[in-house]
Amino acid sequence: MAETSKQFNEIIRHCRQLFNNKTKDYGPAWRILRLPSLTDQIFIKAQRIRSIEDKGTQKVSDNLADEFVGILNYSIMALIQMELGVVDKPDMDAETAAKFYDKYVKVARDLMERKNHDYGEAWREMRISSITDLILQKLLRIKQIEDNQGATLVSEGLDANYLDMVNYAAFALIKMNEN
Repeated sequence: MAETSKQFNEIIRHCRQLFNNKTKDYGPAWRILRLPSLTDQIFIKAQRIRSIEDKGTQKVSDNLADEFVGILNYSIMALIQMELGVVDKPDMDAETAAKFYDKYVKVARDLMERKNHDYGEAWREMRISSITDLILQKLLRIKQIEDNQGATLVSEGLDANYLDMVNYAAFALIKMNEN
């Protein structure tokens, strides 16, 4: 598991750098996005990955790993939005955004380490296409919860699903780096 934590941290370093650079370029414009908009952004990325996996080809040369980076970063943005709420105009600087990013990475990392202990790192035997499917399943769950105005009877809440997507995206990126 020590190797997984090291690999996870390397993936996060790359994702965080992109998040920071985009925040410097655009400011925290994402702060105006409502949760369903963030969910839909993640859905578009996951659906593109699945479409390319199914077709075996792509016509836009964007790297698929970048789509998993987007899933990870948008999931963290969604967690931040859940805590702070939506604003009418960007309301934080890049340093504050990075602190919130780090807060939710820590939550995701802690969850990943607990689950890896219990599941014996079963994700290492999974195909990337299965990870894509699990992300899409999480997204469909999130959309249903959003459509139900957040109400659930026995299910995990939105935050648990976003945290799982952070970790699934990290796992996919780790597997892609190993191949």
